[in-house]
Amino acid sequence: MARRTRILIGVVLVVAVAALAFAFGSRVPDADSTLEPRLGAIRERTVPAPAPEPDEPRGPAPRESSPVEPPVTPEPDDDTRYGWWYTANSTHAVPAVPAAASRLLAAYGGIYTGPDPGAVYLTVDQGYENGNTPAILDALARNGVKATFFVTRSYIVNNPGLVRRMADEGHVVGNHTATHPSLPGIATDRAAFTEELESTERAYEEVTGGSMAPVMRPPMGEYSARSLWLTQELGYTSVFWGFAHRDWIVDDQPPVDVTIERILNGSHPGAIYLLHGVSSSDTQALDAVIEGLRAQGYRFGVL
Repeated sequence: MARRTRILIGVVLVVAVAALAFAFGSRVPDADSTLEPRLGAIRERTVPAPAPEPDEPRGPAPRESSPVEPPVTPEPDDDTRYGWWYTANSTHAVPAVPAAASRLLAAYGGIYTGPDPGAVYLTVDQGYENGNTPAILDALARNGVKATFFVTRSYIVNNPGLVRRMADEGHVVGNHTATHPSLPGIATDRAAFTEELESTERAYEEVTGGSMAPVMRPPMGEYSARSLWLTQELGYTSVFWGFAHRDWIVDDQPPVDVTIERILNGSHPGAIYLLHGVSSSDTQALDAVIEGLRAQGYRFGVL
């Protein structure tokens, strides 16, 4: 009897403990309440934010992805007149030029050497005709060489056949202005400056039916910051030179052998040669000059 009583009491105690455990101590925490904070932290570290749909408004585009406009160079307030010059050397190196010239050409797109260091560039200034241009063109054709001619408006008007021949034979014809003025002297008058170049363009188009090349030889090699800037604004490259000699005085021409020697001694990578169409010495030297420059390893380019 006593044993059965003890067993019954034990069963009752077990049942009571189980009931209490169920009521108070055995509640299982909601899985979402404990795991979600941890999973959220993991997602934040490892899962990138979803990309917006293509048609979703995204706000202003960042500056770096916006179209890049070409820089606008402000008009310089500097009319200091410079004359072009360079320092020749005996080593066939590119001649040195003054620091101011180098700075201004870099700022406003001027050049005094050509783009290809393995080539030289024959340029011929044509202010008026002295009877040599047919022979110059014959020599160039004979040797398979193209040159760059810089012509004035009066030269075009007075010699349309020669200008057409230059174009037809594949030479580059550039602008040497209408009236051959000192460009720094008219750079403060934009209309006058523009007319110097554009009237020459129109004359060339009337004679050839084509467009003048966008290269310009400043008359007398005179320039200023403003004249270089205006030339660039009008779509032209100002072309100077790394070789010139005293060939423009018609009745005081150097001997042909002297001209040949000067030109060959003055060669350098990318050399832009300034020659004058009025020079009989340059004309007669041209075949030997071309042969000699080729023997030095140079090609011939145009600007």
